[in-house]
Amino acid sequence: MTAGVLGAMGKKFARSRAEQVAVVRLDGPIGMAGMGRPGVNTESVEPVLKKAFATERLRAVVVVINSPGGSPAQSEYIAERIRQLSAEKGVPVLAFCEDVAASGGYWIACAADEIFAAHTSIVGSIGVVSSGFGFSAVLDRFGVQRRLYATGDNKARLDTFSPEQPGDVEWLKGLQGELHEAFIAWVRQRRGKKLVASDEDLFNGDVWIGRRAAELGIVDGIGVMRSVVAERYPDAEITIVDTPRPLLMRLVGNQTSVAGVAESVTSGVLTALDHAPAMRTALLHRR
Repeated sequence: MTAGVLGAMGKKFARSRAEQVAVVRLDGPIGMAGMGRPGVNTESVEPVLKKAFATERLRAVVVVINSPGGSPAQSEYIAERIRQLSAEKGVPVLAFCEDVAASGGYWIACAADEIFAAHTSIVGSIGVVSSGFGFSAVLDRFGVQRRLYATGDNKARLDTFSPEQPGDVEWLKGLQGELHEAFIAWVRQRRGKKLVASDEDLFNGDVWIGRRAAELGIVDGIGVMRSVVAERYPDAEITIVDTPRPLLMRLVGNQTSVAGVAESVTSGVLTALDHAPAMRTALLHRR
């Protein structure tokens, strides 16, 4: 063997023995992304988390979050799974908020031992919202009869095509209140004495830019992933753990078609409408 070959093998061996920091990215709405497309959920995240925590010579797992929130249940499942794997492996978890880590996105961030945000990140929205439409007047205008049959007095609450009932609204507010309390309890459990503001300031559904979030104790500090990891673990290598791609995408590769671009644009517009106005990117439960 030549000296060059031996040198290359030595470098490869050294890299293989280096400590590792595994990085997982969570991008998009939690639950369904719109138009029937799956978003961030337990099914898609589970194999990525398991692979990340199974990394050899692992020093830490980094979760990079860019999500406006979504399903409360999926947010809770993912956060609990992160905590479970962290405890099993005895490995710390660092969360990094990118453009937005709001509502359900922030719920997941709280699963980390430390949370970082960029100066320009939008973080928070510890609250619950539901939205919909009422079309009963439209039906009356066009002479359309609504025929709805259900067993159980409360089966058809808040039907889109029926007049809104005060009792149904109170029922919905009760559910929202319970979800809100669960969210607050989780944040208190994970952030504890790091929170330095009153409940009225922290848990009113507001969002904050990175620096203000740090001042309130919503995040631990300002920083971006590679800079913080390089400072904390200077001898470790960063391993990006990718989400498995669907079979069709693996077969056709990364080819981009006009139809694909059109679908992306349309999806983006609908997602924007679903989250409008801008601060509604920070909502936990949109439907």
